[in-house]
Amino acid sequence: MFKKVLVANRGEIAVRIMRACRELGIRTVGVYSDADRNSIAAKYADESYELGGSRPAETYLNIRKIIAIAKKSGAEAIHPGYGFLAENPSFAYACEQAGLTFIGPSSGAIRLMGNKIAARKVMADAGIPVIPGSFEPVNDLESAKRVASSTGYPVLVKAAAGGGGIGISVVEEERQLEEAISATKKVAGSTVGDTSVFIEKFIPDARHIEFQVLADNEGRVVSLGERECSIQRRHQKLIEEAPSPVMTPELRRTMGEVAVKAARAIGYVNAGTVEFIYSNGDFYFLEMNTRIQVEHPLTEVVTGVDIAKEQIRIAAGLPLSVRDAGDPVGWAIECRINAEDPLNNFAPCPGKLRGYRSPGGIGIRVDSGVHTGYYVPPFYDPMISKLIAHGRNRDEAIERMRRALYEYVIVGVKTNIPFHKAVMNCPAFREGKLTTRFIDHFQVFLEKEMRRVIEEERTLEEKLASIFREEKKVAAASMAVKAYLEQVLSEEGIS
Repeated sequence: MFKKVLVANRGEIAVRIMRACRELGIRTVGVYSDADRNSIAAKYADESYELGGSRPAETYLNIRKIIAIAKKSGAEAIHPGYGFLAENPSFAYACEQAGLTFIGPSSGAIRLMGNKIAARKVMADAGIPVIPGSFEPVNDLESAKRVASSTGYPVLVKAAAGGGGIGISVVEEERQLEEAISATKKVAGSTVGDTSVFIEKFIPDARHIEFQVLADNEGRVVSLGERECSIQRRHQKLIEEAPSPVMTPELRRTMGEVAVKAARAIGYVNAGTVEFIYSNGDFYFLEMNTRIQVEHPLTEVVTGVDIAKEQIRIAAGLPLSVRDAGDPVGWAIECRINAEDPLNNFAPCPGKLRGYRSPGGIGIRVDSGVHTGYYVPPFYDPMISKLIAHGRNRDEAIERMRRALYEYVIVGVKTNIPFHKAVMNCPAFREGKLTTRFIDHFQVFLEKEMRRVIEEERTLEEKLASIFREEKKVAAASMAVKAYLEQVLSEEGIS
């Protein structure tokens, strides 16, 4: 087992990985930007090093700096977390060349699955169903029109090297195609440096279901079951749950076998996620994420498997400690708590957390990297925490999530907590009627409910402010009494 691991990330995922290392008896090395100097992750690590600057390109995306710090600190391995360099094959290769273990798959597997077109080809050749669309980059408008026409509208224009919903454009009819290609190319070029795009059939009222897989160096590959990730904004997930409301034991077995087959097709090693689009009994390969997922706690809660620890064990050359996850135990729901305005198209809202109190109690897990006084910077994803509720069944998980959202107190920035409360109160959600267009379909209800919730929160904030004022009065009175007693004792010559 490793003696020291560098965590090349920030926020809640950095803390999450450091916790796993601590349980395994591994010392941790943290890295931090100027904006994260006072973060929990920077303080939690056994030793931390500054990266200098705050922007991603000069900090958490700076391969040279991170490798140099790893060598200087004596770290034997690097865990990339998710985002930033997690799916960058050049970073994985740089680790390999520097004699450092990259805690994740090989650079070759990352490169292959990182290109969505290449991934589609590999999976189709392996006999895995893929969404209809192009198997080559679309280089001009005429070829794009031919592919879209043969596929049938609506279609998606996607970045070949994109991930996390970056740059995806929905095209309902041909006249929108040119603008969509231009927009996707622009976003792809600025975020991943590759302007290649392709076209894929858009299945409007589909579910987004993903399967967690683990694979070790001895050829064992296991599926840990599914997560439902259909509630999204701008093709990025907001609420996930495990298991999926649509799943049956037979369907879980079939899709799990396909996910394992997909991992075997590329000789995959470590933790990965195979994502599918599901509609009317049919499912199609969407992509494979070659890293730990934001929503991995859901699987941990319903299986009891510590995915971060398994990643580290696999990277150290140890076999999987789990052979078969079995059926999920209970039900789990995750809400991503972000500093953003849900009534203003989820616009980011950076700022200082003047007050912070996370929920607790039975069945509640909070993965967070913030504290009172922390400043949510404008340079990164505005996630504050991941709130996970676990119950014996879906109804209990929903009620626990509602209770936890009620308890959550965040003062100083706008958050999407009103959105999450609105979804938990939505009849369609409670009935499990989920699609990737959930927010579009129920926008009127959600907006009305959010405004009602925000008004309720305003009343609660006034109550809290009143309590804080009383606490200050009591504290001031206590200080006055203390000062008076000290004066009396001093006059009496008593120290």
